[in-house]
Amino acid sequence: MTAEVVGLRDGRAEAVAFQPLDGVPAGCPAVLASSEAGLPVGDGWLGRVVDPLGRPLDGLGPLPAGPRFRPVRTAAPEAGRRRRLGPRLDLGVRALDAFATCRRGQRLGLFAASGVGKSTLLSMLAAGADCDVAVLALVGERGRELREFIEDDLGPEGMRRSVVVCATSDSTALMRREAAYAAMAVAEHFADSGKQVLLLMDSVTRFALALREIGLAAGEPPATRGYTPGVFAELPRLLERAGPRGEGCAGAITGLFTVLVEGDDHDEPVADAVRGILDGHVVLDRSIGERGRYPAVDVLRSLSRTVPGCLLPGERALAKRARRLLAVQAEMADLVRLGAYRAGTDPAVDEALRLAPRIEAVLAQGKGERGTVEGAFAALAAAMEDDDGGAD
Repeated sequence: MTAEVVGLRDGRAEAVAFQPLDGVPAGCPAVLASSEAGLPVGDGWLGRVVDPLGRPLDGLGPLPAGPRFRPVRTAAPEAGRRRRLGPRLDLGVRALDAFATCRRGQRLGLFAASGVGKSTLLSMLAAGADCDVAVLALVGERGRELREFIEDDLGPEGMRRSVVVCATSDSTALMRREAAYAAMAVAEHFADSGKQVLLLMDSVTRFALALREIGLAAGEPPATRGYTPGVFAELPRLLERAGPRGEGCAGAITGLFTVLVEGDDHDEPVADAVRGILDGHVVLDRSIGERGRYPAVDVLRSLSRTVPGCLLPGERALAKRARRLLAVQAEMADLVRLGAYRAGTDPAVDEALRLAPRIEAVLAQGKGERGTVEGAFAALAAAMEDDDGGAD
Protein backbone atom coordinates (compact mmCIF):
# COMPACT_ATOMS: atom_id res chain seq x y z
CA MET A 1 0.00 0.00 0.00
CA THR A 2 1.32 3.40 -1.00
CA ALA A 3 1.12 6.32 1.41
CA GLU A 4 2.49 9.83 1.65
CA VAL A 5 4.10 11.51 4.62
CA VAL A 6 2.00 14.60 5.36
CA GLY A 7 3.43 15.76 8.66
CA LEU A 8 5.85 15.29 11.55
CA ARG A 9 4.57 15.31 15.12
CA ASP A 10 5.87 14.08 18.46
CA GLY A 11 8.87 12.41 16.85
CA ARG A 12 6.74 10.49 14.36
CA ALA A 13 6.20 10.79 10.63
CA GLU A 14 2.46 10.81 9.91
CA ALA A 15 1.31 9.35 6.60
CA VAL A 16 -1.98 9.21 4.70
CA ALA A 17 -2.68 6.27 2.37
CA PHE A 18 -3.70 6.43 -1.28
CA GLN A 19 -5.98 3.42 -0.75
CA PRO A 20 -8.55 2.67 1.96
CA LEU A 21 -7.04 1.23 5.13
CA ASP A 22 -9.36 -1.77 5.28
CA GLY A 23 -7.54 -4.78 6.72
CA VAL A 24 -4.42 -2.89 7.86
CA PRO A 25 -3.64 -3.80 11.50
CA ALA A 26 -1.60 -1.77 13.94
CA GLY A 27 2.12 -2.48 13.89
CA CYS A 28 2.58 -2.89 10.12
CA PRO A 29 6.09 -1.85 9.03
CA ALA A 30 6.48 1.27 6.90
CA VAL A 31 9.28 1.65 4.35
CA LEU A 32 10.43 4.90 2.76
CA ALA A 33 10.16 4.03 -0.95
CA SER A 34 10.87 7.24 -2.90
CA SER A 35 11.07 10.99 -2.47
CA GLU A 36 9.13 12.35 -5.43
CA ALA A 37 6.19 11.14 -7.51
CA GLY A 38 6.05 11.51 -11.26
CA LEU A 39 4.11 10.43 -14.34
CA PRO A 40 5.57 8.99 -17.58
CA VAL A 41 3.43 11.34 -19.68
CA GLY A 42 3.73 11.07 -23.44
CA ASP A 43 1.82 11.92 -26.60
CA GLY A 44 0.49 8.35 -26.56
CA TRP A 45 -1.74 9.32 -23.63
CA LEU A 46 -4.12 11.15 -25.99
CA GLY A 47 -7.49 9.44 -26.09
CA ARG A 48 -6.96 7.69 -22.76
CA VAL A 49 -8.57 7.78 -19.31
CA VAL A 50 -6.17 7.47 -16.37
CA ASP A 51 -6.25 7.64 -12.61
CA PRO A 52 -4.08 10.13 -10.65
CA LEU A 53 -1.23 7.61 -10.45
CA GLY A 54 -1.10 7.17 -14.22
CA ARG A 55 -2.90 3.82 -14.36
CA PRO A 56 -5.39 3.22 -17.20
CA LEU A 57 -9.10 3.24 -16.37
CA ASP A 58 -10.46 2.62 -19.86
CA GLY A 59 -9.57 -1.04 -20.31
CA LEU A 60 -7.46 -0.29 -23.40
CA GLY A 61 -4.26 -1.81 -22.08
CA PRO A 62 -1.08 -0.28 -20.68
CA LEU A 63 -0.27 3.37 -21.29
CA PRO A 64 2.71 4.07 -23.55
CA ALA A 65 5.44 5.72 -21.50
CA GLY A 66 6.82 9.10 -22.45
CA PRO A 67 10.51 9.98 -22.70
CA ARG A 68 10.80 10.91 -19.02
CA PHE A 69 8.93 11.10 -15.74
CA ARG A 70 7.30 14.46 -15.18
CA PRO A 71 6.95 15.52 -11.52
CA VAL A 72 3.37 16.22 -10.50
CA ARG A 73 4.42 18.89 -8.00
CA THR A 74 6.34 21.67 -9.72
CA ALA A 75 6.60 25.44 -9.42
CA ALA A 76 4.85 27.79 -11.84
CA PRO A 77 6.98 29.47 -14.52
CA GLU A 78 8.90 32.50 -13.26
CA ALA A 79 6.71 35.59 -13.46
CA GLY A 80 9.41 37.72 -15.05
CA ARG A 81 10.10 35.17 -17.80
CA ARG A 82 6.55 34.14 -18.55
CA ARG A 83 5.06 34.99 -21.91
CA ARG A 84 2.06 37.30 -22.22
CA LEU A 85 -1.43 36.03 -22.95
CA GLY A 86 -2.13 35.08 -26.55
CA PRO A 87 -4.97 36.10 -28.90
CA ARG A 88 -8.58 35.59 -28.00
CA LEU A 89 -9.92 32.08 -27.93
CA ASP A 90 -13.20 30.71 -29.29
CA LEU A 91 -14.79 28.85 -26.39
CA GLY A 92 -17.81 27.81 -28.47
CA VAL A 93 -20.36 29.19 -25.96
CA ARG A 94 -21.97 32.50 -27.00
CA ALA A 95 -22.57 33.78 -23.46
CA LEU A 96 -18.86 33.42 -22.66
CA ASP A 97 -17.50 34.49 -26.05
CA ALA A 98 -19.47 37.76 -25.91
CA PHE A 99 -19.47 38.67 -22.20
CA ALA A 100 -16.41 36.89 -20.75
CA THR A 101 -14.14 36.71 -23.78
CA CYS A 102 -11.11 34.54 -23.06
CA ARG A 103 -7.53 34.73 -24.33
CA ARG A 104 -5.10 31.85 -24.82
CA GLY A 105 -3.38 31.15 -21.51
CA GLN A 106 -6.11 32.78 -19.42
CA ARG A 107 -7.65 31.19 -16.33
CA LEU A 108 -11.39 31.45 -15.73
CA GLY A 109 -13.50 30.17 -12.85
CA LEU A 110 -17.00 28.74 -13.33
CA PHE A 111 -18.91 29.41 -10.08
CA ALA A 112 -22.21 27.72 -9.31
CA ALA A 113 -24.11 25.72 -6.74
CA SER A 114 -24.93 22.07 -7.34
CA GLY A 115 -27.42 21.24 -10.07
CA VAL A 116 -27.12 24.50 -12.02
CA GLY A 117 -25.36 23.09 -15.08
CA LYS A 118 -21.60 23.28 -14.46
CA SER A 119 -20.91 19.83 -15.87
CA THR A 120 -23.04 20.47 -18.96
CA LEU A 121 -21.27 23.76 -19.60
CA LEU A 122 -17.94 22.00 -19.12
CA SER A 123 -18.90 19.41 -21.72
CA MET A 124 -19.81 22.18 -24.18
CA LEU A 125 -16.40 23.75 -23.65
CA ALA A 126 -14.58 20.44 -24.02
CA ALA A 127 -16.29 19.73 -27.33
CA GLY A 128 -16.41 23.24 -28.81
CA ALA A 129 -13.35 25.19 -27.67
CA ASP A 130 -10.54 25.90 -30.14
CA CYS A 131 -7.49 24.00 -28.80
CA ASP A 132 -4.93 21.37 -29.79
CA VAL A 133 -5.28 19.23 -26.67
CA ALA A 134 -7.93 19.07 -23.94
CA VAL A 135 -7.04 17.77 -20.47
CA LEU A 136 -9.98 17.04 -18.20
CA ALA A 137 -9.56 16.63 -14.46
CA LEU A 138 -12.59 15.04 -12.79
CA VAL A 139 -11.88 15.54 -9.09
CA GLY A 140 -14.35 13.85 -6.75
CA GLU A 141 -17.02 13.42 -9.44
CA ARG A 142 -19.76 10.80 -9.63
CA GLY A 143 -18.45 7.53 -10.99
CA ARG A 144 -21.45 6.93 -13.25
CA GLU A 145 -20.81 10.22 -15.12
CA LEU A 146 -17.40 9.26 -16.50
CA ARG A 147 -18.58 7.10 -19.39
CA GLU A 148 -21.51 9.43 -20.10
CA PHE A 149 -19.13 12.37 -20.35
CA ILE A 150 -16.71 10.50 -22.62
CA GLU A 151 -19.24 8.83 -24.92
CA ASP A 152 -22.03 11.43 -25.08
CA ASP A 153 -20.23 14.76 -24.60
CA LEU A 154 -16.74 14.27 -25.98
CA GLY A 155 -17.48 11.59 -28.53
CA PRO A 156 -14.79 9.75 -30.54
CA GLU A 157 -13.54 12.92 -32.24
CA GLY A 158 -13.23 14.93 -29.03
CA MET A 159 -11.66 12.03 -27.17
CA ARG A 160 -8.89 11.70 -29.75
CA ARG A 161 -7.47 15.05 -28.65
CA SER A 162 -8.15 14.60 -24.94
CA VAL A 163 -6.68 13.06 -21.80
CA VAL A 164 -9.05 12.43 -18.89
CA VAL A 165 -7.73 12.16 -15.33
CA CYS A 166 -10.39 10.87 -12.94
CA ALA A 167 -10.69 10.31 -9.18
CA THR A 168 -14.28 9.59 -8.20
CA SER A 169 -16.03 10.81 -5.07
CA ASP A 170 -15.41 7.51 -3.24
CA SER A 171 -11.63 7.81 -3.72
CA THR A 172 -9.38 8.67 -0.80
CA ALA A 173 -8.50 12.29 -0.11
CA LEU A 174 -4.97 11.78 -1.45
CA MET A 175 -6.28 10.41 -4.75
CA ARG A 176 -8.71 13.29 -5.14
CA ARG A 177 -5.97 15.81 -4.40
CA GLU A 178 -3.53 14.03 -6.71
CA ALA A 179 -6.00 14.13 -9.61
CA ALA A 180 -5.60 17.91 -9.83
CA TYR A 181 -1.80 17.74 -9.72
CA ALA A 182 -1.67 14.90 -12.25
CA ALA A 183 -3.93 16.71 -14.72
CA MET A 184 -1.80 19.85 -14.43
CA ALA A 185 1.35 17.79 -15.09
CA VAL A 186 -0.24 16.26 -18.19
CA ALA A 187 -1.26 19.71 -19.44
CA GLU A 188 2.27 21.02 -18.85
CA HIS A 189 3.73 18.19 -20.92
CA PHE A 190 1.70 19.13 -24.00
CA ALA A 191 2.11 22.89 -23.47
CA ASP A 192 5.90 22.51 -23.22
CA SER A 193 5.84 20.80 -26.63
CA GLY A 194 4.27 23.93 -28.13
CA LYS A 195 0.59 22.93 -28.13
CA GLN A 196 -2.38 25.04 -27.07
CA VAL A 197 -3.92 23.14 -24.15
CA LEU A 198 -7.37 23.54 -22.64
CA LEU A 199 -7.43 22.35 -19.02
CA LEU A 200 -10.89 21.75 -17.57
CA MET A 201 -10.99 20.95 -13.85
CA ASP A 202 -14.15 19.92 -12.05
CA SER A 203 -13.90 20.92 -9.34
CA VAL A 204 -11.46 23.08 -7.39
CA THR A 205 -13.81 22.92 -4.41
CA ARG A 206 -13.44 19.14 -4.10
CA PHE A 207 -9.67 19.57 -4.43
CA ALA A 208 -9.84 22.00 -1.48
CA LEU A 209 -12.02 19.57 0.51
CA ALA A 210 -9.42 16.85 -0.03
CA LEU A 211 -6.69 19.24 1.14
CA ARG A 212 -8.74 20.04 4.24
CA GLU A 213 -9.18 16.36 5.07
CA ILE A 214 -5.44 15.73 4.70
CA GLY A 215 -4.54 18.84 6.68
CA LEU A 216 -6.80 17.92 9.58
CA ALA A 217 -5.33 14.42 9.62
CA ALA A 218 -1.86 15.95 9.80
CA GLY A 219 -2.82 18.09 12.79
CA GLU A 220 -3.38 21.46 11.12
CA PRO A 221 -5.84 23.65 13.02
CA PRO A 222 -9.20 24.31 11.36
CA ALA A 223 -9.59 27.96 10.42
CA THR A 224 -12.19 29.55 8.14
CA ARG A 225 -15.27 27.29 8.03
CA GLY A 226 -13.09 24.35 8.99
CA TYR A 227 -10.59 24.81 6.15
CA THR A 228 -6.98 24.56 7.28
CA PRO A 229 -4.43 27.29 6.45
CA GLY A 230 -2.62 24.90 4.09
CA VAL A 231 -5.63 24.88 1.74
CA PHE A 232 -5.28 28.58 0.96
CA ALA A 233 -1.52 28.23 0.55
CA GLU A 234 -1.89 25.32 -1.88
CA LEU A 235 -4.59 26.81 -4.12
CA PRO A 236 -2.33 29.42 -5.77
CA ARG A 237 0.47 26.85 -6.13
CA LEU A 238 -1.84 24.77 -8.31
CA LEU A 239 -3.70 27.49 -10.20
CA GLU A 240 -0.62 29.58 -11.02
CA ARG A 241 0.84 26.65 -12.97
CA ALA A 242 -1.80 27.22 -15.67
CA GLY A 243 -1.23 29.98 -18.20
CA PRO A 244 1.44 30.85 -20.76
CA ARG A 245 4.71 28.99 -20.53
CA GLY A 246 8.16 30.56 -20.27
CA GLU A 247 10.14 32.35 -22.94
CA GLY A 248 10.96 30.23 -25.96
CA CYS A 249 7.84 28.06 -25.64
CA ALA A 250 4.81 28.85 -27.78
CA GLY A 251 2.48 26.59 -25.80
CA ALA A 252 0.00 27.72 -23.17
CA ILE A 253 -2.49 26.23 -20.75
CA THR A 254 -5.91 27.88 -20.84
CA GLY A 255 -7.59 26.82 -17.61
CA LEU A 256 -11.28 26.70 -16.75
CA PHE A 257 -11.90 25.65 -13.16
CA THR A 258 -15.32 24.97 -11.70
CA VAL A 259 -16.04 26.10 -8.14
CA LEU A 260 -18.93 24.49 -6.27
CA VAL A 261 -20.29 27.23 -4.01
CA GLU A 262 -22.03 26.08 -0.84
CA GLY A 263 -25.68 27.06 -0.60
CA ASP A 264 -25.41 29.63 -3.43
CA ASP A 265 -22.98 31.61 -1.24
CA HIS A 266 -20.50 33.05 -3.73
CA ASP A 267 -18.46 34.63 -0.92
CA GLU A 268 -17.63 31.38 0.86
CA PRO A 269 -13.88 30.92 1.56
CA VAL A 270 -12.81 28.74 -1.38
CA ALA A 271 -14.83 30.72 -3.93
CA ASP A 272 -13.46 34.00 -2.57
CA ALA A 273 -9.86 32.75 -2.64
CA VAL A 274 -10.11 31.28 -6.16
CA ARG A 275 -11.79 34.39 -7.56
CA GLY A 276 -8.85 36.48 -6.36
CA ILE A 277 -6.31 34.19 -8.06
CA LEU A 278 -7.92 33.69 -11.48
CA ASP A 279 -8.22 36.07 -14.43
CA GLY A 280 -12.00 36.22 -14.40
CA HIS A 281 -15.11 34.47 -13.22
CA VAL A 282 -18.32 33.14 -14.75
CA VAL A 283 -21.36 32.87 -12.47
CA LEU A 284 -24.13 30.36 -13.11
CA ASP A 285 -27.41 31.38 -11.51
CA ARG A 286 -30.06 28.91 -10.40
CA SER A 287 -32.94 31.31 -11.08
CA ILE A 288 -31.84 31.68 -14.73
CA GLY A 289 -31.85 27.92 -15.14
CA GLU A 290 -35.28 27.71 -13.52
CA ARG A 291 -36.54 30.08 -16.22
CA GLY A 292 -35.35 27.55 -18.80
CA ARG A 293 -32.39 29.45 -20.27
CA TYR A 294 -29.23 27.33 -20.52
CA PRO A 295 -26.35 27.72 -20.06
CA ALA A 296 -27.52 29.65 -17.00
CA VAL A 297 -24.72 32.24 -17.17
CA ASP A 298 -25.43 35.47 -15.28
CA VAL A 299 -23.61 37.87 -17.59
CA LEU A 300 -24.09 40.82 -15.21
CA ARG A 301 -22.05 39.06 -12.51
CA SER A 302 -19.50 37.49 -14.87
CA LEU A 303 -16.37 39.14 -16.19
CA SER A 304 -13.06 38.48 -17.88
CA ARG A 305 -10.18 40.67 -16.74
CA THR A 306 -8.51 40.44 -20.16
CA VAL A 307 -11.44 41.78 -22.21
CA PRO A 308 -9.86 45.23 -22.85
CA GLY A 309 -6.97 43.54 -24.64
CA CYS A 310 -8.95 41.24 -26.93
CA LEU A 311 -12.08 43.07 -28.12
CA LEU A 312 -12.41 45.57 -30.94
CA PRO A 313 -13.84 49.01 -30.03
CA GLY A 314 -17.17 48.18 -31.68
CA GLU A 315 -17.40 44.87 -29.82
CA ARG A 316 -16.68 46.54 -26.47
CA ALA A 317 -19.42 49.11 -27.11
CA LEU A 318 -21.84 46.37 -28.10
CA ALA A 319 -21.16 44.32 -24.96
CA LYS A 320 -21.39 47.42 -22.76
CA ARG A 321 -24.76 48.38 -24.23
CA ALA A 322 -26.09 44.84 -23.87
CA ARG A 323 -25.05 44.76 -20.21
CA ARG A 324 -26.77 48.08 -19.61
CA LEU A 325 -29.99 46.87 -21.22
CA LEU A 326 -29.99 43.67 -19.19
CA ALA A 327 -29.27 45.61 -15.98
CA VAL A 328 -32.17 48.01 -16.58
CA GLN A 329 -34.50 45.14 -17.40
CA ALA A 330 -33.49 43.28 -14.22
CA GLU A 331 -33.96 46.43 -12.14
CA MET A 332 -37.48 47.04 -13.48
CA ALA A 333 -38.60 43.38 -13.56
CA ASP A 334 -40.58 43.53 -10.31
CA LEU A 335 -42.38 46.76 -11.24
CA VAL A 336 -43.32 45.37 -14.64
CA ARG A 337 -44.51 42.13 -13.09
CA LEU A 338 -46.74 44.07 -10.68
CA GLY A 339 -48.08 46.30 -13.45
CA ALA A 340 -46.63 49.40 -11.78
CA TYR A 341 -44.73 50.57 -14.87
CA ARG A 342 -46.53 52.17 -17.83
CA ALA A 343 -44.96 51.93 -21.27
CA GLY A 344 -43.68 55.29 -22.51
CA THR A 345 -42.74 56.61 -19.05
CA ASP A 346 -38.99 56.17 -19.60
CA PRO A 347 -37.50 55.60 -23.10
CA ALA A 348 -34.45 53.78 -21.63
CA VAL A 349 -36.69 51.33 -19.78
CA ASP A 350 -38.87 50.82 -22.85
CA GLU A 351 -35.77 50.01 -24.91
CA ALA A 352 -34.51 47.56 -22.30
CA LEU A 353 -37.87 45.79 -22.04
CA ARG A 354 -38.00 45.51 -25.83
CA LEU A 355 -34.43 44.32 -26.47
CA ALA A 356 -33.53 42.29 -23.34
CA PRO A 357 -35.61 39.25 -24.41
CA ARG A 358 -33.77 39.22 -27.74
CA ILE A 359 -30.41 39.26 -25.93
CA GLU A 360 -31.59 36.42 -23.69
CA ALA A 361 -32.47 34.43 -26.81
CA VAL A 362 -28.90 34.86 -28.07
CA LEU A 363 -27.50 33.65 -24.76
CA ALA A 364 -29.58 30.46 -24.88
CA GLN A 365 -27.63 27.66 -26.55
CA GLY A 366 -28.21 23.97 -27.06
CA LYS A 367 -25.68 21.42 -25.90
CA GLY A 368 -24.66 20.43 -29.43
CA GLU A 369 -24.32 23.99 -30.81
CA ARG A 370 -20.89 25.46 -31.52
CA GLY A 371 -19.98 29.12 -31.90
CA THR A 372 -17.17 31.64 -32.29
CA VAL A 373 -16.44 35.05 -30.83
CA GLU A 374 -17.23 36.73 -34.16
CA GLY A 375 -20.46 34.76 -34.45
CA ALA A 376 -21.49 35.67 -30.91
CA PHE A 377 -21.07 39.41 -31.51
CA ALA A 378 -22.81 39.18 -34.89
CA ALA A 379 -25.81 37.51 -33.24
CA LEU A 380 -25.75 40.09 -30.44
CA ALA A 381 -25.67 42.99 -32.93
CA ALA A 382 -28.58 41.52 -34.88
CA ALA A 383 -30.62 41.09 -31.69
CA MET A 384 -29.99 44.68 -30.63
CA GLU A 385 -31.06 46.32 -33.87
CA ASP A 386 -33.54 48.84 -32.47
CA ASP A 387 -36.60 49.11 -34.66
CA ASP A 388 -37.28 52.54 -33.15
CA GLY A 389 -34.13 54.37 -34.06
CA GLY A 390 -31.14 51.99 -34.38
CA ALA A 391 -28.29 51.15 -32.07
CA ASP A 392 -26.46 53.76 -29.99
